[in-house]
Order: sequence, then structure tokens, then C-alpha cells
Amino acid sequence: MALEMAAPFAEQVTLNMLVQNLVYASGTVGAIFVVIGLLLIDVGGVRRRNAFNATVEKMVGFFISFATYFLIGFAFWAAQYYIMEGYTLTDSIMDWWAGGAMVNSMAHTVDPAVFPGLNNFQIFVFFLACFAGIISVLLHFAVSERMKPSAYYISAFVATLVSSVLSWWTWGSVGPLTNMGFHDFFGVGFVYLFPAGMAFVFIRKLGARPGMYTAQGAVTEYRPPNLGLLTTGVMTIFAGLPMVILSCLFFFDPEALAVSVTMADTSVGIAFNNYGAAWAGGAIMGAILAYSTRKYSYLLLGPLAGYVAGASGFDVYVPWQMFLVALGAPVVAYLVYEFMKKRHIDEHKLLPLFAGAGSYGLIMVGIVNAGTPHAGYLGFEDGPYAFQHSQIGVTMQLVGVVVSLGLGMITAWVLSFVFEHTIGMRVSDAAQIEGLDKEYWDIEPDVETSIEQAGRNGASTATTTANAVA
Repeated sequence: MALEMAAPFAEQVTLNMLVQNLVYASGTVGAIFVVIGLLLIDVGGVRRRNAFNATVEKMVGFFISFATYFLIGFAFWAAQYYIMEGYTLTDSIMDWWAGGAMVNSMAHTVDPAVFPGLNNFQIFVFFLACFAGIISVLLHFAVSERMKPSAYYISAFVATLVSSVLSWWTWGSVGPLTNMGFHDFFGVGFVYLFPAGMAFVFIRKLGARPGMYTAQGAVTEYRPPNLGLLTTGVMTIFAGLPMVILSCLFFFDPEALAVSVTMADTSVGIAFNNYGAAWAGGAIMGAILAYSTRKYSYLLLGPLAGYVAGASGFDVYVPWQMFLVALGAPVVAYLVYEFMKKRHIDEHKLLPLFAGAGSYGLIMVGIVNAGTPHAGYLGFEDGPYAFQHSQIGVTMQLVGVVVSLGLGMITAWVLSFVFEHTIGMRVSDAAQIEGLDKEYWDIEPDVETSIEQAGRNGASTATTTANAVA
């Protein structure tokens, strides 16, 4: 029996469109690998007594943000293209909220004159929803083991809404800041700098974890339980991100002409090789710092710093430029890390990597690639959205950094004020010392670490001495 289709539009389901669908679908797979890598880093980096709770909080936060993005977040990002065509934010919301017409229509039933390439946009909902979840997972790294679950989950919901608006402004080709000259190929501003801005505020409210800088109860020091898992997590992220790079490219006729999401000239090969050069440069400088200072953390921070610094310009660098820029990124992360450590500020990931190396990378794009044409949209020859009408420059890169970090700070300040006057945001000292696996789930670790044994023996000795004196 022949398949009956209502008003089929063959242009929506050609072989060429299917290939593009698979390219963007691979990006969602890459994003999920990134999430797995982040969870491995988490399990390897938190106290054994908090490992399960920290991981499940990240997982739940991920899906809260994922669902929120499906609800309405994508409509904010897509609004830039609606406005380009003369429509409004309201029109985008009506089409792309969870109950919207475009979200719930099969591509072959929609006239290309109304919305061409619908399958690609629908896949992009899933793709960007993964990154909305990643933003919340990254935020949790800064507040893990000390923020109440309820406060974190509310923060994840709010962060998704605000970062979705920021993605409209800063990531794409016709958002307000992009159209004025801001360049960000990989979404460094809304994915990395935004949660770093939130972290800057939250950590000042939450204080340091037990043992991080001073002994507290049975926790005499803070030591990552499994450095092997940390390293495995870093390499899992390295394996997943190449697929994401493909999803940051638009493809036009003839067949597979790749153009950056920013509308800058690029190619698949250049973007991929820049990605590899960024990791290599960061890893080499990270190793130099690690062996020079005898601090292993830079072995892992180095390649991540190189990647974050390069991500905003994978489309416009050439590989040798990317390698040199990446060499400087771990140095920036090192300076931020050591500055914070000396002041006993307990945040070792988001601020050195994102606020430090991420900002450095955005600024370097403006220096190295100043004058490179981008923005607008292919096919527009004049007007405010003409193809490549704008140019990359340092001034707009600085504006993008300030807006991305600042919006994160403002969001966290508002949330902190609300939490402090309602549900509270900080886990008690006693619960932090005991461990949140025990506090929330009544789970005891299968082994007691040497640090815990030393802490308990010390506490027992102190009690015995006090009794003897009495």
C-alpha cells in the first residue's frame, strides 16, 4: 500500500537535506559525549562522600535546562532570524515554544516558502537544548558540594532562560551584538562566560568547602579521589567536540559550501584543524607549567584552556595562528588560578578557564582577525543584514565579554538575594563535613580515605586529651 502524505513538499526531504540532518544530528551526539566527559571529571574531582550526590545533581540540572530550552529557550535564539525577515520575537515564540507550529510539524508537510530546511531547525532544538543543559552542568562545578539542591535547580531553570536570550544576542549571524561586529564561532559567551559570571557571585556567597584551605572537623584536606577519571573525562570531551564543530557550520549550494554560523568564510577542514591545534597548544603549555611548578592540575587545565581560548575563532584562524594563541591560554588560566588560590577563593574551573582563558580568546580573535568580514546572511545583498556587512574588531569583542560575564553576574545576584530571603542557598557546615551522599541519600562510601582516618583520629585524640585535662 502506498504511503499517503498530506501536501508533501519534496524540497524539504531531499538527499542533500538528509545529509545536513545527519551532520547536525551528529552534533547532538558530540554534545552528549561532552556531558559524559564532564560527569567523569566530576566523579574524579569531588570528595568521595559527595560523589553520587554531585553527579545526580548535575544530571537533574541538565534535564531541567534541557526541558526548559524545549519549552521556550530555542524561540529566543531563533528570533534573530525572524527579525531579519521582518517578523518579531512574538512570532518566533509562537512557532518555536513547545506547543508551537514549527516544533510540531513534519517537515514534508510544510511549504519551503513558509520555512525551508525545517528538519535542520528541529534538530537544532535538540542540539542547543544539550548545550543549555551543559551550561547548568558547568555552573554546578562552581557550587558543587555546598549549594542546596533546590537553589541549584532553580538556578538551572533561570540560567537557561537568560542564557537563551544571550545566545540570541551573541551567537549566530544576525543577533544584535553579532551584527555590530562581535564574533563568537562556538558560543563561548553564552556557554562559558555566562556561567562563569554566575559563579563569581555564587562562590562569594557560599564560601570554601571543608578542607580546601583549612581543616574542618574530620576533613583535614581536600584531595581529588581519582585523577585517572579526571583525565578520562578530559579526553572524552576532546572526542565529542569535533562533531559539535560540524553543527556550527551552515551549508549552502553548491551542495556542501560551508559557511560559519557567524557567516565568516571558512571550511570544514580549517575548523577541524584549528580545533586540534588549540588542544595541542594548550596541552603543551599546560605540561610546561605543570612540570615547572610541580602542580598536576595544569596538565588537565592546559588543553581545556587552549580549547576554550580558541573556540570563538575556529572558523577564522589558520592552524598556526590557532596554535600560538592556544599556547598563551594556559598562562592566563594559571595567573587567574594562582590569584584566586592565594586569596582562598574556592573556584578552580570556571573562572580560570572561562572568565580567564575564554575572555583572552575572544579578545585575541579581535586582534588577530581584525577587519575580517562576517555577520548578516547569505543572499541579503544590502540593508542591515547584508551578507558579511560587518567586520571583526577588538572593541566589540570587549563589549561581548562584558555583556556575557555581566549578565551572568546580574542573574546570580538576583537569585542570591531571593534565596537568602526565602529557601537559603548554602548547605550547613555539618552536612558538608559528613558528606552529602550520607545527608541526602544515606549512602556511606565503601572505603574510608587516609584523610578521613587522620581527621577522625585527630578528633578522637583531642577528645581524649580534653577528658584527661578535665
